[in-house]
Amino acid sequence: MNNLLLDQKLRDFLAEDLGSGDITSSCLPSADVRRGWFTARVPGIIAGLPFAQRIFALLGARQWTALIKDGQAVAAGTRLAYIDGPGELLLQGERVALNLLQRLSGIATKTGEMVEIVGLHGSTRITDTRKTTPGLRWFEKYAVRAGGGFNHRWGLYDAVMLKDNHIKLAGGICQAVAQVRKQIGHTLKIEMEVETFTQLQQALAAGAEIIMLDNMTPAQVAQAVSIVAGRAITEASGSIDASNLAEYAAAGVDYISVGALTHSVQALDIGFDLDQPK
Repeated sequence: MNNLLLDQKLRDFLAEDLGSGDITSSCLPSADVRRGWFTARVPGIIAGLPFAQRIFALLGARQWTALIKDGQAVAAGTRLAYIDGPGELLLQGERVALNLLQRLSGIATKTGEMVEIVGLHGSTRITDTRKTTPGLRWFEKYAVRAGGGFNHRWGLYDAVMLKDNHIKLAGGICQAVAQVRKQIGHTLKIEMEVETFTQLQQALAAGAEIIMLDNMTPAQVAQAVSIVAGRAITEASGSIDASNLAEYAAAGVDYISVGALTHSVQALDIGFDLDQPK
């Protein structure tokens, strides 16, 4: 995302919260300079500090000091950054900055946990999905990368993924692949979602470059990887979490896509406290 689009989104976030003005902070002296500290209250991987910095800058508070970098794992009690400026401005940016920082750090932390598990079982990569919060997709996918994961397609416009409903409406796997192949450029790959070994064979025969193995067991995934034998990139998805992730990674699949990285992640507990600058 370029800086113009980033600022536009952050301004929208601030406008949603500020509305016609902060009626609570109007009680504060306008020249009352304070320092606001961001502190991790629990362990985790941090993501979103540059966005928090920009939020305060858009409000007019620009004296930001980062103490760690995005993607860094921290212990509980670690101070992440501080911002100096008028207390009123710091309180106006506090909630928007925290909301974004906490959610993105939660995503990065969850991603990091899964990346660590698969790292013990070969070279499988963890990737996200399109199951993101409307308006926050760019930020959430950024957080996945901060946690050591990879990004799947960003939307309907940048990659082809043929799923069960496409197959049904097109009249079959071969027909779906053939029709979409006529419409796309030569640089785009076609990903096909399959649920059975029969569909897998059809997808390979049709020339799909990526095969998504949907809701298969680890044993089925291992068999599918053997059938593909390097002829396509393999991806496992569906009902995969920390409890069975190692089994899927051990099956030898290239990618594991996890919607839960973004659609149901728990925000990381991060605090923001004001004091007088020293």
